[in-house]
Amino acid sequence: MKKILIITGDGGEGFETLFAYHRFLEAGYEAVIASTRKKRMHLVIHDFEEGWDTYIERPGYQVESHIGFDEVNVAEYDAVMIPGGRAPEFLRHNETVKAIVREFASSGKWVWAICHGIQVLITSDVLKPGMRVTCYENCRSEAESTGAIFVSDQQAVRDGKIVTGQTWQSHPEFYREVFACLSSARSAAE
Repeated sequence: MKKILIITGDGGEGFETLFAYHRFLEAGYEAVIASTRKKRMHLVIHDFEEGWDTYIERPGYQVESHIGFDEVNVAEYDAVMIPGGRAPEFLRHNETVKAIVREFASSGKWVWAICHGIQVLITSDVLKPGMRVTCYENCRSEAESTGAIFVSDQQAVRDGKIVTGQTWQSHPEFYREVFACLSSARSAAE
C-alpha cells in the first residue's frame, strides 16, 4: 500500500489537512499526519469574506497527529503533502521538517504543497530557479525570491515531482494533479 506523509501543526488549515487525509484514505492509501510531536493539534478555518482585505481565521477541528517529525522515516513513504494555514509559518523554521522535505525531493519522491505550504518548500531549498509554482497570492514574493516562476492563472501547477496549489478552493485541480502523480507512479511500478 502506498503511504503518504502529511506535515502540519497547530494553526494548520483544517479543511486542507482533513480533505487530504480523508481523500488519501478514500483512494486506498495509508495517510500519516506528522506534527512537532504526537499530539492533539488545533487546526483553523480560513475563509474569504466580502469587505475584508485578507482572509479571516476561525478555530477549527482538533485533530490527533499520528507521529512526531523525529519519528519520520522518509524511506517508508511515497509522497509528502504540506497543507497551508499558519502552521507553515513556524514549520518552515523547523530543521527536522526541512530535512524531511529535502530528503523527499532528493529521493525523487512526490512533494505537494497547497496555499502557505509553499513556505516550507522555500526554506527547504527544493524550489529551483525557473521552476513553475503557484500558491496563496500573499506568498508569491517569497516563492519568486527563490527564482521560481509564479503562475497566477492555474489553480494547481506540476513541475517535475512538485505539485503546488493556490488555496483550498483549488482542491479539484490540485487533487487531479496529485492523483495523476500517484497513478503514474502506480503504473510505472506494475
